[in-house]
Amino acid sequence: MTSPTTPTSEILLGHAERGMSGTIGAIDARRVASALSAVELESRLLELGFVEGARVEVLHQGMVGRDPIAVRVDTITVAIRRREAMAISVIR
Repeated sequence: MTSPTTPTSEILLGHAERGMSGTIGAIDARRVASALSAVELESRLLELGFVEGARVEVLHQGMVGRDPIAVRVDTITVAIRRREAMAISVIR
């Protein structure tokens, strides 16, 4: 007997609403317009704990323009700009 599968969807973390949670599927800093180079941005995200397979949850968002967002990454909380969060794909 096979178990039913739950359909998954993928969203960029920069588009996520408060309360959304999932698992990081990929990081691609080349698609982001940032003051940092793609290599520097990807390195910073990795240093903050945004690694493939990590659990993420959007906890809060800024009052003006919904930016920045506070994100729980596994066991830590990180504030990140939505523009830079666009480099992170989340599987829900």
